[in-house]
Amino acid sequence: MKKLIVTAFVIAASFAVTAQKPGPALLNPSNHALVLIDFEGQMAFATKSIDINLLRNNTGLISGASKIFNVPTIVTTVAEKSFSGPVFPELQEFYPQASSNYIDRTSMNTWEDVNAYKAITGLGKKRIVLAGLWTSVCIVGPALSAIADGYEVYVITDACGDVSTEAHEMAIQRMVIAGAKPMTSLQYLLELQRDWARAETYKAVTTLAKKYAGAYGIGVLYGHEMLKH
Repeated sequence: MKKLIVTAFVIAASFAVTAQKPGPALLNPSNHALVLIDFEGQMAFATKSIDINLLRNNTGLISGASKIFNVPTIVTTVAEKSFSGPVFPELQEFYPQASSNYIDRTSMNTWEDVNAYKAITGLGKKRIVLAGLWTSVCIVGPALSAIADGYEVYVITDACGDVSTEAHEMAIQRMVIAGAKPMTSLQYLLELQRDWARAETYKAVTTLAKKYAGAYGIGVLYGHEMLKH
């Protein structure tokens, strides 16, 4: 009987330890790189699949999240000085051009640009998270190319946009069929935090949410104000 109880205890303890391990498909600050592609004025002008204010907020949300958690992040632009213009201020807030070394390209597919390719693959991360404009061109290209090269690709769908809802949705479907994993901006932030007991990032995460996470951010603000007493 005593042996049975001990065995049951060992099994229960083993289960408890196992249950606390996160699933391998979840993102954490050290297991991926973030690539932010062409969040520029010229690209945004024709974006119709998402409200521009929501897109800007989501850009701020993922840029801030990657900064808070020190995620290796690459910012790319296309013909910045001659055609597409500067990146969104919500991105510059966390990755100012002077210190972030944006990679400017002529190719629509970031993966085909020598400098961008070297920068991304040089990070040594086999898991890549993509966001940017437009979904059907500048996100599909590197997503499918990276998958073909053996990388695991995630796409933050509400931090991407296209010239029409159909163009965006067909691009997402195409990437998902090829093996890409879709997620949202708020999901990205909360997946990195994952536990509110992580005090070292709690304040920064909730501050970012208050600013850029829409209704959820207002809820965080409300909760903090109403419960502080």
